[in-house]
Amino acid sequence: MRRREFLGAAASTIVGPALSSRALAQSQTVEETPIGEFVLHRVDRGFQVLHRRAPGRILFETASDGNFVLAEQAKETVHEFGTPEGSFEIRDEVLATFEGPSIEAISPDGERAVVSGKLTGADGVCGYKIVFQAVSETHLKFEIGVDRASLNRIRLRLASSADEAFFGFGQQLTFFNQKGNRLPILVQEHGVGRGRPVVTELVDAFAAGGGRNPYVTEAPAPHFISSRLRSLFLENLEYSVFDMRAAEHFEVKVWSAAMTGRVLFGDTPLQLIEAYSDYCGRMRELPDWIHNGAIISSQGGQEAAEAKLRELRKADAPLAGFWMQDWVGIRLTSAGQQLWWNWRLDETFYPRWRELAADLRTTDARMLVYINPFLSNAEGHDALFEQARTAGYLVKHADGTPYLIKNTSFFAGLIDLSNPGTREWIKNVIKTELILKAGASGWMADFGEALPFDATLFGGATPAQWHNRFPEEWARTHREAIEEAGRGEDIVFFERSGFTQSLRYATLFWLGDQLQSWDEYDGIKTAVVGMLSGGVSGFSLIHSDIGGYVSLSLDVAGRKVPVIARSDELLQRWMELSAFTAVFRTHEGLDPAIAAQFDTSPQNMAHLVRFARVYKGLGAYRKGLVREAAQRGAPVARHLFLHYPDDRNTHQLRYQFLLGRDLMIAPVVDKGADEVEVYFPEGDAWTDLWTGADVGRPGDWVLHPAPLGKPAAFLRKGGAGAADILAGLKGVDVL
Repeated sequence: MRRREFLGAAASTIVGPALSSRALAQSQTVEETPIGEFVLHRVDRGFQVLHRRAPGRILFETASDGNFVLAEQAKETVHEFGTPEGSFEIRDEVLATFEGPSIEAISPDGERAVVSGKLTGADGVCGYKIVFQAVSETHLKFEIGVDRASLNRIRLRLASSADEAFFGFGQQLTFFNQKGNRLPILVQEHGVGRGRPVVTELVDAFAAGGGRNPYVTEAPAPHFISSRLRSLFLENLEYSVFDMRAAEHFEVKVWSAAMTGRVLFGDTPLQLIEAYSDYCGRMRELPDWIHNGAIISSQGGQEAAEAKLRELRKADAPLAGFWMQDWVGIRLTSAGQQLWWNWRLDETFYPRWRELAADLRTTDARMLVYINPFLSNAEGHDALFEQARTAGYLVKHADGTPYLIKNTSFFAGLIDLSNPGTREWIKNVIKTELILKAGASGWMADFGEALPFDATLFGGATPAQWHNRFPEEWARTHREAIEEAGRGEDIVFFERSGFTQSLRYATLFWLGDQLQSWDEYDGIKTAVVGMLSGGVSGFSLIHSDIGGYVSLSLDVAGRKVPVIARSDELLQRWMELSAFTAVFRTHEGLDPAIAAQFDTSPQNMAHLVRFARVYKGLGAYRKGLVREAAQRGAPVARHLFLHYPDDRNTHQLRYQFLLGRDLMIAPVVDKGADEVEVYFPEGDAWTDLWTGADVGRPGDWVLHPAPLGKPAAFLRKGGAGAADILAGLKGVDVL
C-alpha cells in the first residue's frame, strides 16, 4: 500500500473538485491502493473508489456515518398472487443484524485489494471482507461476504446527495429518476392500474391483488447510472432491493450470503451503457423486413385476417408483417377469448394459413405468431403437456406432481428451463411448429414471471436463484432455436420479461400490458418512461402495443359498458409515439369490441397509414441506430440525459426523448392536448421536423403546437443523420 500526503492546493490538483469535502476535511492523510486502473482511497470511517483517467470523480463512496456494510440473518415469506399469477410479495423477518464495520486492513494484491474488518451484533462479532478486482479498464468487480454461516442477507450503504438522480433499473414504467424511491428487483407481473386510484383497488378486489404499484416490472435490472456519472450493478440473481429514499445515502440489499457486483467507469452515460453491455450482452440488429412498416395484429380467424389485409392494401399502408396471436385457436374463459396453449397451428381456424403467409411474402411482409412457457392441460389440447409431464420437463411440487399455475379461470403447466432436456425439447417445438409448419418469421415470447419460490426444479436447482434467471433462459432458448434453424438473422422474437443476461439473447422487448389510458401509472405515459429507463440498462430495442392492451368494462343488464377503453384519440396519439420507436406494432387489445381499432374509422386508418409511412421513412436512419445498439449497447430511443448529462433540466424529463442523436420527440400523452411543453437542451439548435423552421433556444422551455398528425418532433441542426431523416420522410410523402 502506498500513502500519499494531500496538502493544500496539491490536494485539489490530485483529487479534483468532485471529491467529497468530508474526505479532505476529516483527514489530510489518505491511503491510496491501486487496483488496475482503479484506485481505492481510505478516508476516515470508510473509503472511496476512483479511476486514474478521472481522479476527481468518485465512483463509489461509503456512507458518511461509516455504517457501509451490514449483514442479517432473516427468514422470508413469499406469497405469489394475481390473475394471472406472477405477482409476488416478499416479507422478511430479520432475526439478527450485524453492523458498524471496522476497517482493520486494506490488503493490495496486484489487480485485487481486500478490505476486511469486523461487524458487531447483539451476540458478538463477525468478520467481513470486500474483495475488489479490476476485471478490465472499465470494470471493478466487488464481492462482499461474512464469516458467520447463519447470515443470509448483505446490505451495502453508499453515500449520495439530495440532488443525485438515479436512472435505469431495467424497464421501470412510471418514474425515470428513482431518487426517493425503493425498487424491488424481481421479475414479476407489472399489474393492472399500478397505483392509479380506484382502478387499482378494483383490480385488487376482483383479480386476486393484481393491481400492484408503480415500482414493479416484468424486466428489472439491478443496475443504475446516476447524474454524477456513477454506475453500479449486481451480478447476483437473487432478489435485491435498491433504496434511494434517504437524502444522503442509498442502499442495496441482496437476499444472499454474498453480494457480487461491479463498479463501472465511463466519461459519458453512453460509455457507461457500453461498459455495462460488455457484461450483460448486446441485442443484435433487427432484420431488414421489420423496417418496412407496420406489424398488424389480427385475430378472429382466416376471413378476418384476409379482410384486414385487403383494407390495408387498399389504403396503401406499408406493412412489415401480420401478427396472428390466435394461430393456435381460441377458448372462452372468464377474461373472454384466450388462446389454447398447445403451440400447434389450428388449421380449422386458419384453413388457408400457408396461402396467407405466401401472399404476405409477395410484398416482403412476414407472418408472426405467439408462444409462452406454459402448456395447456385441457383435454384435447394437452398433447405437449403430457409429453412434458412424462419426460419430467415441468416445474413440480415437492411430491413430484406438476406445479399448475393459474391464469384466469384455468391452470397450465410451466416448463422447467433448469432442465437441459426441457430446453432441447421446447426448442424442437419452436423449430417444428412455429418455424417449419407455421412459417413464422417472428413471435411474441410471452410471460416468464411466474416461477414459484416453493417449486421443485431439476437437479435441486434453487427457485430463489432461478426466478430471475428464468426469463434469461427463456430468451436463450428462442435465440438458440432460431440459430439452429439457420434463421438467426431473419427471425425476431419479442419478450416482456427479462433480467440482466436477457440482453445477450433477446432480439426485441415490448413493455407488457398497459392500460388503454392516458395515465402515468399504467397508460401511454408508461410506454415512454419504460422505453427510456430500459434503454439506460441496455434494453436497447423496446416498443409497446399501439393503443395499449388492457380494457375494463361492466356488464349492465347483459350489455357491456366500457369503463376503460381506448378512444380514437388515444389510439392515434399512440401511433404517433410508436412511429419514433424501434418497432411499429398494433394490438387489438384484451377486448377488441370495446376499443378503437385502426380499421374502425377512416380517420384511424388514415392515421395508421401516415405514421406507418413515417416509421418506414425513418428506416435508413433507424438502421444505423440499431447497428449502434448491436455494437455499443446504445438504445435506439434515448433519454436526453444520455447526450446532455451536464444539463440538470433533463434529469426530471419523463415524456420527451431522442431517437438516436438527431431527432427529438415530445409526444402528446394527455387527452385533448394539441400542444406540448418542450425543453430544448443546452448545446444544440433545432428545427421543426414538419416545417423546417428554427425552434427554441438552448435552455428554453417552449409550448409547441402538436395537432393530430404533426406531433412535436425536431431535427438537430448539423446532425449527421438529418439527411437520411429528411430524404426518407420526403420519399414516403409525409413532409
